[in-house]
Amino acid sequence: MTFRHRSTLARAGVVALLCTVGLGAAAPAYAAEKADLHLIPLSYQLAKGVSEAKAKPFKFQVDNTAGAVDAKGVRVTVETKGLKRDKVGVLKPAGCEVRGTTFSCLIGDLAAGTTEDFGIPLFSTGNEGAAGTLEVSISAANGDGVLDSVEHDITVTEPGYDLTTWVQDVYAGVRVDGDDAGESGLRPVRPGETAPLDWVVFNGGSKRATGVKYGITLPAGVTFAKLPESCVEQDLGGVANAYCEDLGTVLKPGQYYTADVRVTVGADVTETLLRPGFVWAAGLDAASGTPEEEPRVASSAQRREFTETDDGDNTAQFDVFVDPSAQPTPQPTPTVQPTPTVEPTPTGGATPVPTPTAGGGAGGGSGDGGLPVTGMQVGLIGGIGAVVLAAGAALVMLARRRKVVLVAPHEEPAGD
Repeated sequence: MTFRHRSTLARAGVVALLCTVGLGAAAPAYAAEKADLHLIPLSYQLAKGVSEAKAKPFKFQVDNTAGAVDAKGVRVTVETKGLKRDKVGVLKPAGCEVRGTTFSCLIGDLAAGTTEDFGIPLFSTGNEGAAGTLEVSISAANGDGVLDSVEHDITVTEPGYDLTTWVQDVYAGVRVDGDDAGESGLRPVRPGETAPLDWVVFNGGSKRATGVKYGITLPAGVTFAKLPESCVEQDLGGVANAYCEDLGTVLKPGQYYTADVRVTVGADVTETLLRPGFVWAAGLDAASGTPEEEPRVASSAQRREFTETDDGDNTAQFDVFVDPSAQPTPQPTPTVQPTPTVEPTPTGGATPVPTPTAGGGAGGGSGDGGLPVTGMQVGLIGGIGAVVLAAGAALVMLARRRKVVLVAPHEEPAGD
């Protein structure tokens, strides 16, 4: 089934209709074992002047939330013959199979209930205006042929910055490096455990963005463990949100911006998948002050992952994978010493208690096998008592001599 300019709302209606029809029909038993994927375009426009070396990844999303089957060997096929070569060019990503004007790329497996974004790198070759059509289709090794396809129109707009976001799904041990290359087989996060969030804001336009604002929304059951100082955290309906601004940063074409963010999975979480989380970004059109984070130049590998001029791709979605079978790592509790009691002196050959050392121990660590000190350390307690009494006397004298003045907040001098 092919749609032109499908919206997410229209897609939801089609899926609901198909599901309703399916309920009234007797489906074969094997149908439940087949993958059911949907393709959603996220990018629509390309800024004039985007060079081939800094091509913008046009974002599409593969959606596997309609079915309950893991999609195996998901593959994207792109037909580029409908593009106007005098306005837009396309880079065929490394590792893809190329046949004439078509190339096919393997995305990999996609778990049921999750989504995955991918980008097709496009660059500007001429003037503004309609730049033709990309034909994109999606299939899976355990699906029936082409599962979904879209004929997607491309438009070249006037020069400008073009921010797009990318974020990696949350696992334990994720490398914060702006891509997920070489990070297969990661362990899900245990309840109560903290993990990093690998995310970026990429400028795929032809002009610099001056000032960046961004926001992060976490799935229910996940909270922020660390945020940049410029962020304001809010709890909206039981969901953790952060709004952040970096007024001083300047994000040039081909550069990306990120900051240190860490999240914690609730200790009482029992689900294996928490979703959805979102990262969004926008430019401020003016820079002032010192940047909180310095942008970095994106590599070609990162640009293939990253997927204002086009605000349709300013939001990225992520999931948090959890291993609820693993117990939270127990935190050490301080040892409470029992109140000593006076024991009667035994008769016979009793072992004498060693004299406490200056460090409070009794040869502990010297390897002589001495017993721990269990009696009351009268000298140490007496010394602490003397210090407390002296400090109390000093505070009494200060209280008698110091004049306390209460100042209302609006009366306080600005220089204090």
